[in-house]
Amino acid sequence: MKEDVTILAIESSCDETAAAVVKNGREVLSNVIYSQIALHTRYGGVVPEIASRRHIEKINRVIEQALSDADRKLSDMTAIAVTCGPGLVGALLVGVSAAKAISFASGIPLVGVHHIEGHISANYIEHKELAPPFMSLVVSGGHSHLVMVKDYGEYEIIGRARDDAAGEAFDKVARAIGLGYPGGPKIDRVSREGNPDAVFFPRAKIENAPYDFSFSGMKSAVLNYLNSCKMKGEEICTADVAASFQKAVIDVLVGHSMEALCAYNCSRFAIAGGVASNSGLRAAFEAACAERGISFYCPSPVYCTDNAAMIGAAAFYDYRRGVCHGFDLNAVPNLKLGERAF
Repeated sequence: MKEDVTILAIESSCDETAAAVVKNGREVLSNVIYSQIALHTRYGGVVPEIASRRHIEKINRVIEQALSDADRKLSDMTAIAVTCGPGLVGALLVGVSAAKAISFASGIPLVGVHHIEGHISANYIEHKELAPPFMSLVVSGGHSHLVMVKDYGEYEIIGRARDDAAGEAFDKVARAIGLGYPGGPKIDRVSREGNPDAVFFPRAKIENAPYDFSFSGMKSAVLNYLNSCKMKGEEICTADVAASFQKAVIDVLVGHSMEALCAYNCSRFAIAGGVASNSGLRAAFEAACAERGISFYCPSPVYCTDNAAMIGAAAFYDYRRGVCHGFDLNAVPNLKLGERAF
């Protein structure tokens, strides 16, 4: 293995076409992201077929830009990394196909990366001192996982969403109160103008699974509140509803995480995923961890949302352990954390 491991990483699991060059798992030499948010906003959410087509249009240009920004040539790369799951199958296939083609043409080893593992690894980029073991909460549009990171590439899921993920609930509630898509950033912004104690929404606890999450009932409670107000002719304060809903989600995420940290006697905690860029959530976790003497880590917002730098960070530790894939690597839309695609 070369003294320095420089990885060209590709991410296309949903609606961001991204490529990055990462050195030794911690140093980002470039990080290029083409976002499709504006394209999908008109539909109120991501349209898989449209996302796949746009990935095809942008993938080569994004990869070329990442190499150019890093001032590196393809021949300088130690490995090619790509998200192989979970995600939208058509979107994943674009990235996986591009990575396999580059690997085949260049002879550079190929490493398939789990998307959630990438989100967790985003914390390594800006927190050079962070190393396993630690606990991580991954909160995004499709996932709400509480994970014990035992070692690089070794994970134990101790809590997960039973229904809607936190980000999915944010999107649905935002749509219901007229904020539109994407819901998370809009609720975060509007909540700053509202009263978080104006409306009480239930916080679900699951019997015999204290660290699992359920946000479906909370989402339904918001819809019932809105319908009740309309039937009674009562005025609805959007900012108050947004702030109250956000507080309820944060209470659940923070509460379950703190209970788990205590039970596992863990003193280091990291958050990751798109919802981890929520300002209210970050502040609540920072305060809760400080109160308990727990070291708290969170990536900058650019590394919370889907990006390729986090895939390069995760791939470094896989590559160092000798993980490489053949050209039978495929997109696995429902790939579970800890599973390998091939």
